[in-house]
Amino acid sequence: MIPIRDTAPCFSRPIMTWAIMVVCSVIFVSMQFLPDALGYKLVNLYGMVPVRYSNPAWAKDFGLPPDYGFSFISNLFLHNDWLHLIFNMWFLWIFGDNIEDRMGRWRFLAFYLICGALATLLQWYFDPTLAIPVIGASGAIAGVLAAYFCLYPLERVIVWIPFIYPILLPIPAIAFLGLWVILQLHNATEAVLFTGVGASVAWWAHLGGFISGCLLYRVFLLSEKTII
Repeated sequence: MIPIRDTAPCFSRPIMTWAIMVVCSVIFVSMQFLPDALGYKLVNLYGMVPVRYSNPAWAKDFGLPPDYGFSFISNLFLHNDWLHLIFNMWFLWIFGDNIEDRMGRWRFLAFYLICGALATLLQWYFDPTLAIPVIGASGAIAGVLAAYFCLYPLERVIVWIPFIYPILLPIPAIAFLGLWVILQLHNATEAVLFTGVGASVAWWAHLGGFISGCLLYRVFLLSEKTII
């Protein structure tokens, strides 16, 4: 199922959502013009390489200086390929505007970054010896999906099911996002039980972001009297 749009009304321009999308896109496109060696170095430097924090000696030998956990944030703005970028930005485009509307721009940014950092932390916890970078906005966006799940459970998400019927179907957000969570949990569990399965996707980061979003979204909501 591919989400096309949602039916929840939005009463303000999602400036911060658009800004995040622009930053991620500009960084990705810019890196396409870099020499491969430099791009590889930057992805390892600013992506979250789990073993970097589990084994400082390895990090030193590999040439990664101490960054005091900065990559738990910086990795959120890096993407592996066009499909990775497009899917992440598409989900942020559909669901981010309503959450920013309810939180305000700067609270939304703080919520986004905190969910992303906690998502990356959970991925590190379950795979601390991984020697390749974990990158992508998926964990932070999962936090946004969680907030939408809690705030707009009965709003409709218009989805396209291309391989069954070429039509658009309205599905309650609680069903669409609930199915998404079940899929992440299945894949994360499978990756733990069967060595090597799902190693190319940070399933635990997805779950970590969603759990963080469910627990934290109320803290960042604007009061009804707040004017932005």
